[in-house]
Amino acid sequence: MAVDAGRFLSDLHALRAIGARGPGVVRRAFDADDIRARHWLAERFAEAGLTPRIDPAGNVWGLRGRLLMGSHTDTQPEGGWLDGALGVIAALEVARGNPDISVVSFQDEEGRFGATTGSEIWSGALSLPAADDLRDLSGLRFGEARLALPATDDFPDPAAFDAYLEHHIEQGPVLDAAGEVAGIVTAIVGLRQITVTLTGRQNHAGTTPMAQRADAFRGLAAADRAIGNALAPLVTPDTVWTIGHITLHPNAPSAVPGRARFTVQWRDADQARLDRMEGAIRDALSRTATDQGLGLEVSDTAALPPAAMSPDIRAALCRAAEAHAPGRWREMPSGALHDATNVARLMPVGMLFAPSIGGISHDFAEDTDTDDLTTCLTILDTAAARLTA
Repeated sequence: MAVDAGRFLSDLHALRAIGARGPGVVRRAFDADDIRARHWLAERFAEAGLTPRIDPAGNVWGLRGRLLMGSHTDTQPEGGWLDGALGVIAALEVARGNPDISVVSFQDEEGRFGATTGSEIWSGALSLPAADDLRDLSGLRFGEARLALPATDDFPDPAAFDAYLEHHIEQGPVLDAAGEVAGIVTAIVGLRQITVTLTGRQNHAGTTPMAQRADAFRGLAAADRAIGNALAPLVTPDTVWTIGHITLHPNAPSAVPGRARFTVQWRDADQARLDRMEGAIRDALSRTATDQGLGLEVSDTAALPPAAMSPDIRAALCRAAEAHAPGRWREMPSGALHDATNVARLMPVGMLFAPSIGGISHDFAEDTDTDDLTTCLTILDTAAARLTA
């Protein structure tokens, strides 16, 4: 039975309505709309002849065949309607016509509590007790949050699956700018992240002379410059790094900041380069703290390794892309993280990208042309048929 593009789009829009915010969606892991969406998805799995299961981490499974397909349905705080949801609904549509497919929606891929938490737990890289101690920015523990979505069964045995295939939007501008329909992922970059605290002296903003300040925010600004200078000789045009979440204390207009806490994240497809970058970043932070007269604390490093895609799955996707979008596809790396990174610890993995209009993602304006969505669905179905033949 061929895929039904109309049914696929109807399901995508039905899921979009759960947690809708204008053109976008908000479904944070274990919030009320995320739980509604997961129960809705379990019902769709059952209707399609799959065996639904919710595991202790909140991952939702539709079990039947040995080729596992899917992605995630949780979102960023201001999320687009496609993101990982595209991969889950496309996998469901493919599974309706292919009895050798199982489907999964992993939990907390968007990192409310950790980073790709649900697939990290299932892969064995993170234990459930350790995950239970993860906290979101409000202090809520993962272990408390998951009580709102009771498990219906234990984790599926990874040995039940031969490979994993994930469909996702690109979340970048490459395909859209080139007028191309599909991207076949070659590898997913690795990620490192640390949390840094610079401690100075909180003081009155009006009476403290500039030369006598130990201003934690000025230290943060100097750290940003120092990190950029230190990384310049080490990186490639595809390497990225970001100072992201920032908190100042006391965060008041008339007080010299006494403490700045921020994250530093860097990504690259080369493990050795990630190591060299870490050394350079830590050295830059140490020099900055000394020069600015600030205290320095740096957390342990959170890390996800680079993940190479399976040559066999890539080949199946390339053949399918050429059949359905001749000359309008490319092979490319993924600069974003995905659940496939964790699943690669267990089995061969592959990924298919659809274009993101304007390269926009993690934003309510995220979108993909309908024709591109349906063409990629056909590519995915054809590749899955080859892999399960």
